[in-house]
Amino acid sequence: MTKRGTESPQNRAELEKLMSADMRAVTAQSDRIGRHFARQNRVSGSDFHALLHIMVAETAGTPLTMAQLRQRMDVSPAAITYLVDRMIESGHLRREADPADRRKALLRYENHGMELARAFFTPLGVHLRAALAEVPDTDLIAAHRVLTAMAVAMSAFESELAQHAVPAEPKNDPTKDSEPV
Repeated sequence: MTKRGTESPQNRAELEKLMSADMRAVTAQSDRIGRHFARQNRVSGSDFHALLHIMVAETAGTPLTMAQLRQRMDVSPAAITYLVDRMIESGHLRREADPADRRKALLRYENHGMELARAFFTPLGVHLRAALAEVPDTDLIAAHRVLTAMAVAMSAFESELAQHAVPAEPKNDPTKDSEPV
């Protein structure tokens, strides 16, 4: 374990800096665990990220359409179609008609995919409950507010980035001059 949290912050700026460092550490550790899940279940990193986006949206009560998933993953329509079709074929996902707009399909976890996720992540839940057992509920409520505020700030930053994004150059663009052979 690192030294984070061993010293008491002296002011608000130091505390915010510590929270940002903690968020980066959690994100990095989460990424490593996600790679273990992907390897163990023979899915690609992109597949895992798609499953994660779908899970987050479903947990929030706002399941994703393919277009929304494509936007979150920043891939082409063809790439998201290929990815989703693969995930459906492997039993991780299913398409479900959107009750608000029958022309759209929502992406949902299939029972098989949910069982795999549960089997893999249940031990993590056990570790988290043990680690948080001595933390008072009032601290957990405060931590939830902090994490929610950080997620909102990150979402706002992402929106700003998207507004100023430079379009990627297409690969193998026949309109561009090729290098001499």
